[in-house]
Amino acid sequence: MTVRLIGPGDLDAWSGMRRALWPDADPDELAQEARAYFDGPPALAAVFVAEARSGEPVGMLEVSLRSVAEGCRSAPVPYVEGWYVAPEARRRGIGRALMAAAEDWARAHGFAEIASDAVIDNRVSERAHLALGFVEVERAIHFRKDLQAGGGAAPAVRGREPR
Repeated sequence: MTVRLIGPGDLDAWSGMRRALWPDADPDELAQEARAYFDGPPALAAVFVAEARSGEPVGMLEVSLRSVAEGCRSAPVPYVEGWYVAPEARRRGIGRALMAAAEDWARAHGFAEIASDAVIDNRVSERAHLALGFVEVERAIHFRKDLQAGGGAAPAVRGREPR
């Protein structure tokens, strides 16, 4: 297995892994984000791909730089935005190798910490993070409310202007 920075020739495989990682996301949007990485300036700071001995991509890890990350003391912070290993390639050290590459990249760029997250009920990701030395710093449930429900405009609020 080899782990390396992703190249333009990996675009289709990377887009496929992104679709597998985020099956509820718009596939066109995922592919557009991947293409934008090569068109620059990218929203992601680095993307790593893991290849099987056959040369087939079997995993990826995306790192961005966030201005804030829960529990971190520095800024910006390298942040694992996406981490995926194909089901048939799991439990072979590929996820660990991808994370090690991201950590090495972060150290080489002068960063002192790296952050990540997992959906609250994703026990596999939670265990993987803990096994690699991550420390849980917070649990959260994020909420959203559509203010344009029913297609009408939101009612005006009297007495206070938005800031």
